[in-house]
This record gives sequence, structure tokens and C-alpha cells, in this order.
Amino acid sequence: MTDRRSPAPGTVGVKTIPTGELEPNPHNPRMLFDRVPLKTLQESIARVGILVPLTVYWSKADKSWVILDGQRRWMCAKEVGLKTVPVNEVAEPTPVENIVTMFQIHKLRQDWELMPTALKLQVLMDALKEKRDRQLAELTGLDQAVVVRCKKLLSFPKKYQDMMLDFEPENRVKADFFIELHAVLRDRTVKRMSWFNAEKVTSRMLTRYKEGGLKAVTDFRRIKQSINNAVKAGKTKVITDRLREFVDDQKLPVEHLILPDVTVNAQVRVMTTTIDKLQTLLRDLDTEAYYAEDDLWSRLETLLQLIKVKLAEVERRLQ
Repeated sequence: MTDRRSPAPGTVGVKTIPTGELEPNPHNPRMLFDRVPLKTLQESIARVGILVPLTVYWSKADKSWVILDGQRRWMCAKEVGLKTVPVNEVAEPTPVENIVTMFQIHKLRQDWELMPTALKLQVLMDALKEKRDRQLAELTGLDQAVVVRCKKLLSFPKKYQDMMLDFEPENRVKADFFIELHAVLRDRTVKRMSWFNAEKVTSRMLTRYKEGGLKAVTDFRRIKQSINNAVKAGKTKVITDRLREFVDDQKLPVEHLILPDVTVNAQVRVMTTTIDKLQTLLRDLDTEAYYAEDDLWSRLETLLQLIKVKLAEVERRLQ
């Protein structure tokens, strides 16, 4: 059984180390450091120096000081020419302790990109033979939803993962694109379509995304909803053909997948369920107990008038 205690290296002490003797952590879940946030930190360090010591350890194998926490501060210190940096030395961690400690320190800060985090989560899953979402969340301090999102990214081939790791923000494909697309690729109906090929769909959707053929990555939710509604309405064959056309023809809009009659059927199901619930509530209503609830009776009167209008529009009358 896997030990659920959060491994952490012990503290050795605080000291000052020459800036050039430090090395970045090979197990840092954060791999991407965008220029704009770094510029702000660099200006601050140039004015007042490093106020919070870096956390480092001595690597016996590499014979060097390795940064456990504070790589951005170290990078900025080099840029502004600081000869030394304050550090808090801890005992050398194992690879698992290293990754877990960094997760616990940072708790996935808002400006972290998700793909580098996913890669380090993969290292932990392999080392600990642990794939359960809740256990991984407890171990790393990540939210369980973040763990799920990371695992979705890990399901994509390396070439797509690399697109999320581009050091230039303007060239980087956001993780949200692949996370939203994942729901379509893993849809049971889609996977059974004879023409379906995950690589082909991913490639075509990526082209659409880069060329502006998708309004937003949330368009994939609309695609998934259209598929679900079509299947429930018994229109699997129609949506299968429509989706293939949408994938093959980059000019077709997402609206191509919306079947008017299917949309009506979906709305009918929602309304029918709502009406059934309302009927049950009204049937069981103790009128004497609610005798003085004028607002309730007023709303029911308004509802009755609206029902009469709608029935009249379809030439139906109250019996």
C-alpha cells in the first residue's frame, strides 16, 4: 500500500551562495517562464534584492547546488547581476520527494502552464504506481479537478504535448484546447463511427483553431452536446455524417452539427420533465396551508394565462 504521508526533505540551514553555482531543478513541474511576469520580478529584485531566500539542496551525484524553490528569483538575480543569493538549504530529496515538495510549495500557482505539471504528475504516477485521482490530489496538494485535467493532457501524443510546451507564449497551444477536445475524442458514439480517427480529428481541429475556424475552445462543448442530442433523438446516422463533413470541410461552421428537429426534441424533453415535476407539486399542494401566499397564486394565474395562449396558438383548447 502506498504511503500517503507527504515526503519532504529536512532543513539544514540558511546561507549565501554565489549565483553562478546554482542549477535549476530537473524535476521542477514548472518549465515555462514567460517574459512579462519575469520582467516585473526582475525590476523588483534590482531595487530591493531577494527578500525571500531560495530553497536549495546539494546534489551529491552532480556535485552542485540545485534549486528546490525560487528558480524565477534566481533567473532574475542573474539578469540583474547579483553575485550571491540567500538560500535555505535542505537535505537532498529523492525524486519523488523532490516533485511532491515542489507541488506542495507552489500549490499550482495561477500562472503555471498545465502541461509541464502533467508531465511531473506522470513521473509520480509511474514511481508510486498510483493513478487514482483523489490519492494523487492528496499527495500533491493539487485540486482533484486539476489532476483529472492533467491526465487528459497525458492521453495526447507527445507531438501535441510539445505544442503546449513552446517557450514562446504566442506560439503555445493552450491546454484548454486539448482538454475540451478530449470530451469529443472520447465520446463513445464518436469512437464507434467507422470513419473516426483520433489523430485525423485532432489535426483538423487544431488547424481550425489556429486559423480562427473555432470561436472558442468551448465550441467543443457545443459539438459534444449536438452529438448527445442527436443520439437521444435516434439520429446517430445523421450526426455521424454531419460530423465527418465538419471534420473534412474546414469552412463548415459548428452550426452544421445542430439538427433543428433534434434541438426541438431536446427542448421538449426538458419541458416535459419540468411540467411533470410541477404537476406533482401542484397535486400534492395543501391549498389551506398556502392560502395567504398571494405571490404564489398570482404566479399560477399568470402561468395559466400563458398556457391558454400557447394552446390557442396550436389550436388546442382546455378541456
